[in-house]
Amino acid sequence: MKNAPIRRTALALGVVALAGCSTVQTPTKEDPLEGLNRTIFTFNDKVDQYALKPVARGYVKVTPQPVRDSVTNFFSNIGDVYIAANNLLQLKITDGVEDIMRIVINTVFGVGGLFDVATLAKLPKHNQDLGLTLGHYGVPAGPYLVLPLFGPSTVRDAVGSIGNYYVNPLSYIDPPGLSWGLYGLNIVNTRANLLGAGDVLEAAAIDKYSFVRNTYLQRRQSLLSDGSSAALPNYDEGAPPPKYENVEDGAAPATGAATAASGAAAAAAASGTAATASPASGTAAPGLAPGTETTVPAGQIVPPARFGYPSLKLH
Repeated sequence: MKNAPIRRTALALGVVALAGCSTVQTPTKEDPLEGLNRTIFTFNDKVDQYALKPVARGYVKVTPQPVRDSVTNFFSNIGDVYIAANNLLQLKITDGVEDIMRIVINTVFGVGGLFDVATLAKLPKHNQDLGLTLGHYGVPAGPYLVLPLFGPSTVRDAVGSIGNYYVNPLSYIDPPGLSWGLYGLNIVNTRANLLGAGDVLEAAAIDKYSFVRNTYLQRRQSLLSDGSSAALPNYDEGAPPPKYENVEDGAAPATGAATAASGAAAAAAASGTAATASPASGTAAPGLAPGTETTVPAGQIVPPARFGYPSLKLH
């Protein structure tokens, strides 16, 4: 009898998932689970709208910009650890050595990474993770996925993010409360950095879900091909839009949380996640007016190891 409420809850969630899968009549080949993904996208948006975004706005009001910049630099420096590891795994030795030099310089001369001295020294900031490493060795991306609370991903990226979790130094910080505190600070700071990008996305995109999906997939393909625009996929924009059933006004066009100011920024900003996502890669969100660009470094969101959550990034 004790399990009856749990079973009813699981059954209800199953019904919602099946209903979500049935709402899209013409899903794209990159997104065969579009109905379910849209349902999770809307859920993520509500979490962001009523929880994360207000907290991020309050954080901006009480935290001076130089302090927020230092927090961003600190987590960016941590992110260089697994960026370096993945560049070395891909045998990109020069990039890997540059990443290691960034870590050393920013940690020693940047007061533990609070200041980005390496960029001033002309050392480039790279974007790598285990999902890209798997793609580098020929592992297909698989279907597009919207993960609850974590946002845009693919099957390959979701699997790769588990490996990123074990490489991230935040996974091994004791006590657990400190690890969780840093995790939460990273989420709020990343979402605060994306407030401008989220507002632009809210105003510009007719169908935010499609915009986020296509931007995310294109950006991932661009990163996999080292920025070659020729490798970007064609999503057949001339195809008729899918038909939706039982979608409330405003459900599909959702605002979002973090997870990136480039394609990942837009994806994070509209997904309702911070992990998002791929928080950003240091590029500006498409569609931002000159002088209003929002940039944040590559995502480094990792919960404490002892709680068993994977590190899911919004690249």
